[in-house]
Amino acid sequence: MEKRIWLITGISSGLGKALAERIMDSGDFVLGTFRKKNQVSEFNEANKGRGFAYRLDITDHLGIENMVNNIKNEFERIDVLVNNAGVGFIGAIEESSMEETRQVFEANFFGALKMTQEVLPIMREQKAGHIVQISSHGGLKAFAGFGIYNASKFALEGFSEALAQEVEPLNIKVILVEPGPFRTEFASSKLPEAKRMIPDYDSTAGAFRNKLKGVNGKQEGDPEKGAQAIYNLVNSENPSLRLPLGTTALMTIGMKLQSVKADLEENRNIAENAVFR
Repeated sequence: MEKRIWLITGISSGLGKALAERIMDSGDFVLGTFRKKNQVSEFNEANKGRGFAYRLDITDHLGIENMVNNIKNEFERIDVLVNNAGVGFIGAIEESSMEETRQVFEANFFGALKMTQEVLPIMREQKAGHIVQISSHGGLKAFAGFGIYNASKFALEGFSEALAQEVEPLNIKVILVEPGPFRTEFASSKLPEAKRMIPDYDSTAGAFRNKLKGVNGKQEGDPEKGAQAIYNLVNSENPSLRLPLGTTALMTIGMKLQSVKADLEENRNIAENAVFR
């Protein structure tokens, strides 16, 4: 098989780093992004012939355009796009400022959307490709104290679900990866929090904040195994739209489906009567 080119955003740590290493070990070529200049040079020095890195802030839309144009000119194709770069955020809805909320959406939604839009013309011309969106089990099930992050991932899931239908006739596949808690730096001290804290939410959003910090370094998810699962699904003949990862993801997504089904059945008669007869 011809060596494929994977474009992965955010490969400095966690799932992105593990996936980049898995792909290079397989013989495919990785184009990855980092936010820091020294990380770019270190990666390029260590991975000659296996990968190449760019410096990119996922919220810089002009930077995305320039990078994708450079990739098209130099490498001519992109076989797999993995929108991995993003940010977390803890805070009750009332605690979250508009500025903080926009920062989350710029990274998790608009950055992924812009990257997808820039790569799609290349894949349409190829009549082939995979777009892998690193979402979250929190892209389907919301948690008190995580609402802004949930909203950004819900938005990612929404446009990706529609996109999958739009590009299916063009031989382009879309995959939504929905990990539960993974042993990455996501829940470290670097995790952004709402600057405002309201005592009335201590038992809900506050409890979630403390729980999330308490599991840092103890999460069940193995990034290397997650990377292998993503690699295997991309290589499958007919990949599913969604890929939950971890037992927690299975549990929380299952809870959401049961809740939706229960509400649907409870209100079935009301729904059926809200139409013209």
